[in-house]
Amino acid sequence: MKALVIEDDQDVASYLVKGLKESDFVVDHAADGKEGMMMAASEDYDIMIVDRMLPGMDGLSIIKTVRATGNQVPVLILSALGDVDDRVEGLRGGGDDYLTKPFSFTELLARIESLVRRNRQSAETETVLKVADLEMDLLARTVKRAGQNIDVQPREFRLLEYLMRNAGQVVTRTMLLEKVWDYHFDPQTNVIDVHISRLRAKIDKEFDTPLLQTVRGAGYMLRETA
Repeated sequence: MKALVIEDDQDVASYLVKGLKESDFVVDHAADGKEGMMMAASEDYDIMIVDRMLPGMDGLSIIKTVRATGNQVPVLILSALGDVDDRVEGLRGGGDDYLTKPFSFTELLARIESLVRRNRQSAETETVLKVADLEMDLLARTVKRAGQNIDVQPREFRLLEYLMRNAGQVVTRTMLLEKVWDYHFDPQTNVIDVHISRLRAKIDKEFDTPLLQTVRGAGYMLRETA
């Protein structure tokens, strides 16, 4: 996969480029907004990682210009601006995800993989998701495991859909709050724990092989265990 990193902080840029290359990405780097805009316009990328505050041309202007050309490449915004209003402005400006500095590279990579996978699935107009013997029909809004119907509530359906779209990958609590609950802040509640517990009871309790795993200190993962 090919990534474009537009970041003027040399330490952050080196950290990103090194980590992405070690994760088998081909990486281009631009240190200012104008150079980044030229690279975005002249090359095809699987993902763009764009700092919000850049010399020459700010990150949001880059994203808006890219979107105006019809380019729907996934864009992850990096920023030291972490207020809810800043996040909302970035997402409404064309960004697909928003990560505040300082950040964990593990979470950054998980978000990138999720964005790339979602973009590819969208292009394929997928209507049925499958993980092991668990099946979700996105059009009929039904869930089955081993052919058995499972009754899930709307929020549980959305949670399970996100987990299935990211099967085999760690999904952090922050990612779930943002993508399933549309929260761009920590509400300081146990809403995720409650819904994960309910979902686990429905898709795992009556079956021999558990699919929904808790990854201690990281988040959750839906996968078929050996």
